[in-house]
This record gives sequence, structure tokens and C-alpha cells, in this order.
Amino acid sequence: MTSSRVEPALTLRPGSTVEGERRLAVEAAVAIEVDGLGYAVMMMTPTDLGAFAVGFMLTERLADTAVDVIDVDVFEGEDGWIVRVTLAKRCAGRIHDRVRHRTSDTSCGLCGIAGLEQLRRPVRARPPAPQATSAALFAALGRLRGHQPLNAETGAVHAAAACDADGHILLACEDVGRHNALDKLIGTLALSATAADFLLVTSRLSFEMVDKALVGGVPMLVGVSAPTTLAVEHAREHCLTLVALARDDAMLVMHDPWALFG
Repeated sequence: MTSSRVEPALTLRPGSTVEGERRLAVEAAVAIEVDGLGYAVMMMTPTDLGAFAVGFMLTERLADTAVDVIDVDVFEGEDGWIVRVTLAKRCAGRIHDRVRHRTSDTSCGLCGIAGLEQLRRPVRARPPAPQATSAALFAALGRLRGHQPLNAETGAVHAAAACDADGHILLACEDVGRHNALDKLIGTLALSATAADFLLVTSRLSFEMVDKALVGGVPMLVGVSAPTTLAVEHAREHCLTLVALARDDAMLVMHDPWALFG
């Protein structure tokens, strides 16, 4: 199982660009099946999946001890990894109750998804070409802190901001969860019929974050942390401009389908 791989990248600095590459953490869909029932799809690094399965059964209260996990079968499928868990008979009733009532309560899984075949949900339309220049990205980054009042008080929350082509922040939302902050922003944009040229988030760029940006119909997603492999692939597949590791002195362009920066 591979935990990282190298992808081409373009380093964007004020006034210059440099071609290079970046090693990314591998993100993969891992479907968890328990006693023949689809339970969850986790977006994660596909290593130590046997140990993960045991720990997940324990933390989900589906098993009381490691001995209750009778067997773990791990294999790679076309769309990701599948982990099939067999529990002791005394634990069997728990999974049926949980599958009926469970909603995703983690920050690394896909809500409402129980099998890998559901991972490739349709994207309504490809996003348009962004209009922002590199100067606008740096400008928005410099303005972001002024739109994070809760984080200024607590130092413990993420932000997602909608920006115009000049780098002005139109709207910003905060939440302890990075997914929640972006969902709040996308909902606010939809309710207010506000169009953004790019989104700026204070987190890593995972598959889910890219997918949410695509659902929101924005041209570009910018994050202050690194992307995962699956995030880059999803952006490439659907023509989303993706910029990572946004700092005051440099940013990393991972996908630029409109040659905006090249």
C-alpha cells in the first residue's frame, strides 16, 4: 500500500512562477463492510487497514474487544479499497441497528455513502474559468484573518471564504470542522445568489473539499495546506483550478486547466 506519491506542481510567487513537483499524501476511498452490510466509506491513507478496521469497530462500539473481530479481509477494488469485517456472533445485532440509524459523524468520511459504487456522484457542470490573478490570491490571503472573529477568540476553528476576482472577500464562514465551514459558505452563497471567483479555505484540500467546491460551482479552490492525491485527481477530472499551500510568499498551483498562471 502506497502512502504518498509525487505530482507536478507550479510554485507561484509574487511576480514569478517556477515549475517543480510535490509529494502528496495518498487519499483513497475505503469501504467498510461489516457482516456483509455496507457501513461507511472513509476517505483516508490506505495503510494499516487491518489495524484501522479493528480500531474502527471498537470506536464505533460495534465490538467490545479485539477478540470480537473474527476476521478482516482487505483488498483493492476499481474505485478504492474494501475492508470486510466479520464480527463475533454476540456482536452481530449491533450492525443492523447502526446501519438503520447511522449518519456520518467523522471528519474523514463521506456522509450518506455506504459503498464505493456511490463515490462517483455526478457533478452538475464543469466550473467556468476563474478571472483572478496571482495578486488577487495573495490579497485575499492577507485579508482572511480579518474575517475570522471566532478564530481570533478561540484559535480553534476553520474558515471558508468566498472571494471576487480582485481578491476581496465577499463572505466568510467559520466552524470547528473544515467540511462544516465550507458547507456553511456554499449554503450562504446559494441562499444569497452570490457568485464567487474563488474559495479560500484554512485547511488541507481533500477529495471532499474539492467535491464541495464543484457542487458550489466555483471556478477555483485555494487552500492554506497541502492537497491529497484524490483531491488533485478530482479537480483534474472536472476542470477545477486548484491552488494549495497558500502562504504570504508562495502558493502551489496543482491544477491550472485554463493556463491562468502559466
